[in-house]
Amino acid sequence: MNISAPFILRPVGTSLLSVALLLAGGLAYRFLPVAPLPQVEFPVIQVQGILPGASPETMASSVATPLERQFGRIAGVTEMTSTSLLGASTIVLQFDLNRNIDAAARDVQAAINAARTDLPANLPNNPTYRKVNPADAPIAILALTSDVLPIGRLFDAADSILAQKLSQVEGIGQVVVGGGAKPAVRVQVDPNLLTQLGISLEQIRAALRAVNANSPKGELAGPSNALTIHANDQLFTAEQYRPVIVAYRNGAPVRLRDVAEVEESVEDVRTAGLANSKRAVLIVLYRQPGANMIETVDRVYALLPELQAAIPTAIGLTVVLDRTTSIRASFRDVKITLAIATVLVVLVV
Repeated sequence: MNISAPFILRPVGTSLLSVALLLAGGLAYRFLPVAPLPQVEFPVIQVQGILPGASPETMASSVATPLERQFGRIAGVTEMTSTSLLGASTIVLQFDLNRNIDAAARDVQAAINAARTDLPANLPNNPTYRKVNPADAPIAILALTSDVLPIGRLFDAADSILAQKLSQVEGIGQVVVGGGAKPAVRVQVDPNLLTQLGISLEQIRAALRAVNANSPKGELAGPSNALTIHANDQLFTAEQYRPVIVAYRNGAPVRLRDVAEVEESVEDVRTAGLANSKRAVLIVLYRQPGANMIETVDRVYALLPELQAAIPTAIGLTVVLDRTTSIRASFRDVKITLAIATVLVVLVV
């Protein structure tokens, strides 16, 4: 007796089994993940240290080197690469494939803490780390552009309005806003005038900090009641900063506008984004692990009219990168191949 004999003798059972397999395959097909790369948890961790104004040589010697010395003592590190730029150093650690990424992250954090005493004292913050997966490339990038509004207004709209709405989309795991910075008031002092008036930069900084402190104002208390004083003396615009008194000379006040140029600007003027050769704020979207990339991007496209309505009409919102274009084409080819294979199997049987 060969293996096909039982199926030939029982045609009804064979037909029912074939239909069951067909239905099971159709059901499983709907749950297949769609992604350009398989979901593999690569044990890779990226560490970044920031020291504004430091040259690449200074970053390499004073920030990257102490960290590399500590990271070299971690077990299971197979590769370490370091890149130092103006004001920033990035170190990428790759571990053995059988190394648990969470345990490796704890070792990296311990190494950063151990290296803190060897790092510059003026380092604003401790170096930060994050887990990196090569399969977690952005699935889409949105761009905000405007011919009227400054880049600070665009970043504020992207960070406070659009990023929150996009984070709530099913399948979106992370939203990163780049290409700009938050609005700020920039003060550019004239060192020659400061020298003539005998005013130091520390006096300017202290005066600005004093007029911009949002601190408790106290209360008025009596025998039977107490009144709390509420007042907000923070300054928000360049026009409000210009009359600030920074010192007195010969009995006359020296105001900020007398020794400096005060203008509306952003926190970091060295951060820029471009979309179609125009200044833009970019919103980078990452998907959740295991989420269907095509369905997630479709939800983002469906949300675009609502996002456009939530921001000023002078701001244009466009999609500048959609990684599902090639995936959709590949997915369409796979479906055609499956259909052809099914027809051929039926004809052969």
